[in-house]
Amino acid sequence: MYPSRFRYEAPRSLDEAIGLLHDGGDYAKVLAGGQSLVPLMKLRFASPQLVVDINHVPGLAYHRADPDGTLRIGALCRHADLERSSLLRATQPTMASAAPLIADPIVRNRGTLVGSLCHADPQGDWASVVLALGGSVVARGPRGTRTIPLAGFVTGPFENVLDPDEIAVEAVIPAAQGARSGGYLKLERRVGDFATVGVAVAIETSGGSVTRAGIALTGVGGSTIGATEAAQSLIGRPLTAESIETAAELAAQAARPRTDHRGSAEYKRHMVRTFVQRLLSRPGAAPDEAQERAA
Repeated sequence: MYPSRFRYEAPRSLDEAIGLLHDGGDYAKVLAGGQSLVPLMKLRFASPQLVVDINHVPGLAYHRADPDGTLRIGALCRHADLERSSLLRATQPTMASAAPLIADPIVRNRGTLVGSLCHADPQGDWASVVLALGGSVVARGPRGTRTIPLAGFVTGPFENVLDPDEIAVEAVIPAAQGARSGGYLKLERRVGDFATVGVAVAIETSGGSVTRAGIALTGVGGSTIGATEAAQSLIGRPLTAESIETAAELAAQAARPRTDHRGSAEYKRHMVRTFVQRLLSRPGAAPDEAQERAA
């Protein structure tokens, strides 16, 4: 099937792109990687009258760390850039774990992390990772720039809080206040498939105790789920078999899966529990004192 007729614009600056979106209103869409938008247009699930391609806007293809350790990912940073990133491997274990699991190599070469967050697919991997890390999205529009915590960015399946004339220009991951550990596990029917169940865990420790924890779930509800109670249960305590089991059970309770051709709701909750246990039980989840001093 072919998409409906649309107007195509390729602005050369962010201000020009924002102006085009402002004029296009509800009938305009931003194209960055296009790995979600283009298939929707071909199936006519989306029929924008204006497509604003931001790939010619300079200065958006970065991922870098500020001096304090804050990580910034620009709107045109591809999944493949993050998959190959030595910065992520050295400082962001949860993101480094997730990057090779995003779709397939073809999609990773064009798709973007920021675009994935904006698409707000309940089975999108990056949303749970960024949510677990306490990240946010920076949006720019005619009224200026605002920072939106990811916990309040997604409002439902394929819905976010961006105004029609705003562009998400970067994602921000706050600096760790302790030794950072964690990971991402994903159950998929075949390589490159959407997640049947995905779990992101991000832990920070100091003095042998957890100082910050984030647990978020993919594919087991109408949108990405932050397992807040499960994460809070870990704070102020060392990681033990008992605390890990408690967090895993609370995360399973936070899931809202539905029985479908991928598995029963009970099975999906079991996988959430299992993944949380595995991620929290990994050797790096409770750094020793030497690792903490180095961090």
